[in-house]
Amino acid sequence: MKWFTLILLLLPGLAQANDWDALRLPGAIAIMRHALAPGTGDPAQFALRDCSTQRNLDARGRAQAAAIGEALRKRGIAFDKVLSSQWCRTLETAELLDLGPVIEAPSLNSFFGDYSTRDRQTAETLELLRETEGRLMLVTHQVNISAIAGRSTRSGEVLVIRLTGRGAEVLGSILIDP
Repeated sequence: MKWFTLILLLLPGLAQANDWDALRLPGAIAIMRHALAPGTGDPAQFALRDCSTQRNLDARGRAQAAAIGEALRKRGIAFDKVLSSQWCRTLETAELLDLGPVIEAPSLNSFFGDYSTRDRQTAETLELLRETEGRLMLVTHQVNISAIAGRSTRSGEVLVIRLTGRGAEVLGSILIDP
């Protein structure tokens, strides 16, 4: 009985180690929901290039993004490209990760306010992933991640995915709370 209890206590730590290790698997791609930005959606006067009209990271979100980047670097995990939605909160998250140059990818933009673009954007993102060489880190929104990976994420959560013939499979999940 003691061994059983010990195994149960160790399982959460083992799962976390395996999730970090998933980033080292061939074909692994990191796809992250932007760090903590309190609220839901964006205000009615939202303008893509005007951060004052958007929901943005708060101090905890900025600290969370920096901590995630630091945790990745500490483990020697590097990316060739960091692709980001054009929303201010995703771009700021991507910059604060400090994992490399950030490249805007419009297909990663949120479709929360207009689900009619969901299928097109998801197909464009999957095609972008298939065509882009190197190790990739994506920073996007919960709705986009759900469409690609089939599951939701918390703010700042990183899913490790691999492309399949019909989309993507989830290999692991990493979350550093704000």
